[in-house]
Amino acid sequence: MSHPRIPLTAFCLAALAFLASGAQAQGITDFMRARPPQLRAPAPTPAPAAPAAGQPRQRVAEYIVALVNSEPVTNTEVQKRVERALRQGNPEMQRIPRAELNRMALERIIAEKAQMQTAKEVGIRIDDLAVDQAVENVARQNQISVDEMRRQLVAGGDTFESFRNDLRSQLTLLRLREREVEPKVKITDLEVDQYLQEQRNKAGGAAAPQEINLGQVLVAVPENASADQVAAAQRKAEDIARRARGGDDFAALAREYSDSPDKANGGAMGLRNADRYPALFTEAVASTAVGGIAGPVRSSAGFHVLKVISKAQFGDAATVTQTKVRHILLRVDDNRTTAQAVDILAGFKRRIESGTATFEGLARDNSQDGSAKDGGELGWSRPGLFVPEFEDAMNRLAPGQISDPVVTRFGVHLIQAEERREAKLSQAEQRDAARALLREKRLEDAYDTWAQEVRARAYVEYREPPQS
Repeated sequence: MSHPRIPLTAFCLAALAFLASGAQAQGITDFMRARPPQLRAPAPTPAPAAPAAGQPRQRVAEYIVALVNSEPVTNTEVQKRVERALRQGNPEMQRIPRAELNRMALERIIAEKAQMQTAKEVGIRIDDLAVDQAVENVARQNQISVDEMRRQLVAGGDTFESFRNDLRSQLTLLRLREREVEPKVKITDLEVDQYLQEQRNKAGGAAAPQEINLGQVLVAVPENASADQVAAAQRKAEDIARRARGGDDFAALAREYSDSPDKANGGAMGLRNADRYPALFTEAVASTAVGGIAGPVRSSAGFHVLKVISKAQFGDAATVTQTKVRHILLRVDDNRTTAQAVDILAGFKRRIESGTATFEGLARDNSQDGSAKDGGELGWSRPGLFVPEFEDAMNRLAPGQISDPVVTRFGVHLIQAEERREAKLSQAEQRDAARALLREKRLEDAYDTWAQEVRARAYVEYREPPQS
């Protein structure tokens, strides 16, 4: 089984769009266009202030503003979408008249409802376990607890249940995209050759996209920490930075002291385009040479000590962290629910750890993909090879460690990280990376075209215009 990496304008956690930076404001383009939105926790913002004493509270009238194939869109739905976008603080949003924001939100909701109806027709369903893991991923990538994320959501005027429902809808749209759009996007060898030649011609130029691999040690600062606690955390981070600059092994420091899930990987966060790291990180290491230490820098999660593991222009033979990995996959279908697959794989993990079974043997007898005959072996992986859910779980494992069951779009996995190494990308791997990047760009246009077609097929009846 292959695990193509699905770059989500949308989920790519691994896409690690939230990593250590907290939630990012949703862009106006996302608000206007019918894309599957990015899975992320809204930035903590205060709830709207209560009206002054004696001042009447304005109430939004509830009525139907449109029908999408007989499914209603209410004025409340539109106003909640607009308010959420405004709370997330995009300055461009603040300059747009409210009537235009209402219209944009209505069109976005209409497009989403048309797509959700299509997903229902083709039988796409997202169960509670998949939503639970998505919630945990968003919290972990923000480097906060689920409880803290719940508190931030409430402080921002949302409810945790509505956030879960949004995640379920987003996951549904992503599965629909995978089914309907991605199989149609192909990148030829000639296109890869042309792209690589373009990058070679631009080598050393400012336009060439830079890729970086950063390591981190996070010293977490608890919620509502006192000044003394913050100062103690800062002193600890400064001491770690001093030791790293003095020659102590950074990976060992990360494994011993870091509060981040990537500590098992020696703190390495993986080679990716610079714009896929938090701006806080890229600004901190902008003038730091390969092998150098930056920080500590402060985020909402705590203090980060950063190491520049590698920097490269795209297409260079960059050094990356590779993981030798194997897995057992159980597919979810009419005969097996996600919960049943999770229970079976949890039992497999207990048997392996107790010594009554081997990973290789259980994979060979039970795994439902092409790796079964090889005992589940997937070989040496480069960053970005697997889907984000799988890769995130793999990266958090120490060599020899076995994950808890992991839900992905393919089914449920039991994952074991066998070994790790630093290695340069081969020419074949560079071509694969170039192909993936070109495919990501092509998918954007293909998704837009498909979404417009779905919208055009829907019967839409406009009623009264939305009013705030």
